[in-house]
Amino acid sequence: MIPFLLMIVDILGFLLSALSVVIVIQAILSWLIAFNVINLYNEFVRSVWQALDVITRPIYRPIRKILPDFGALDLSPLVALLIIYVLNNFVLPTIAAQLAASTY
Repeated sequence: MIPFLLMIVDILGFLLSALSVVIVIQAILSWLIAFNVINLYNEFVRSVWQALDVITRPIYRPIRKILPDFGALDLSPLVALLIIYVLNNFVLPTIAAQLAASTY
């Protein structure tokens, strides 16, 4: 049972790492769109933007409710990355260490 739980913790770590990559890609794409380097008239860009928006919107929504409005500056990706960093580097290793210690 414990190896199964350790495997789930490892999978959660991988998913959090993948989510952080998605957030960075979405942030870079939003900058490129904002500075008109690429535009949403291109169907491929629009479909990638919509897919990334569908993935990240549920993560950003609670953060945007808490953060004050900064106008055009959106800090929710930064806060989301900070939360993912804390979860991936402090919370999950602690859980894995507790699970590994309970096997002995």
